[in-house]
Amino acid sequence: MTANATAAPANNASPPEETPAVEGALARRRVPWSAKVATGLIALVVLGAVVGPMLRPYSATKTDLPNRLLPPGARLTDGSIAWLGTDAVGRDMLAQILAGSRVSVTVGVLTVLIGGLVGMVLGLVAGYFGGWIDTVISRLGDIQLAFPSVLLAILIAGVLGPSMTNVIIALAVTRWVIFARVVRASAITARNLEYVDSARVLGASHLRILTRYILPSCWPPLLVAGTAQIGLTMVAEASLSFLGLGVPVTQASWGTTISEGRDYLASAWWISTLPGVMLAVVVVAVGLVSNVYRDVSDPRAVL
Repeated sequence: MTANATAAPANNASPPEETPAVEGALARRRVPWSAKVATGLIALVVLGAVVGPMLRPYSATKTDLPNRLLPPGARLTDGSIAWLGTDAVGRDMLAQILAGSRVSVTVGVLTVLIGGLVGMVLGLVAGYFGGWIDTVISRLGDIQLAFPSVLLAILIAGVLGPSMTNVIIALAVTRWVIFARVVRASAITARNLEYVDSARVLGASHLRILTRYILPSCWPPLLVAGTAQIGLTMVAEASLSFLGLGVPVTQASWGTTISEGRDYLASAWWISTLPGVMLAVVVVAVGLVSNVYRDVSDPRAVL
């Protein structure tokens, strides 16, 4: 009688609830609403960079002195509306922001692609072969990291001169070591795995092992680092343009616009504020997307 009464609740027992660790892992797998909003903002900026300058009827570089320093929403002498105002020489701020977004997106993406490609190759070679090759590449990276990346970019851009190509080169030189370290760490972990040893025993070449077995394990951390570096590169480009070492002054850039508006902060705040806000919003959005992608792609998030 007692045994049956004791066994009865066991038959009707409910399945065990998920532990807090499992619930936390599942929660990390869900994409938060903030990341969705950030993705939408990035998509709008990219869309504006691609088609925005073609849709706007105003030039980002054409001056119009009778309509200078107009506030957002003011009406121009030709009857049109300057939705974001005009700057000190009458250029439309909305056209400048759209044209500047093209520069920022182009520099950010190309810099990460070039620096990421160089860093990926050097990181794979250093992590897979080790020895003196790893020592040489690692010491070169340590020497470069000893210099602040912004100062190194300023030095390179100052030597090469102001142009978008030179800005991309200068920033790519300062970024390759970040990707090389990420890929090197992943390659060191993967080179001693069983399936890599099996491929080596079967006579696979080093190139085949690197491309077919080592590189796939390096993609997730490499993409996370690349996503985060896009935002940081956009800030670096704006900093160089602010100092006059970025794109030429004849080409619209967020950094150049912020620099030109600093003398009018008291009377025309929108000249520096609006591109500064756009830059901050884009960088924060890229950071949010990078963090979410890191959590989703982390295999340790699954228990």
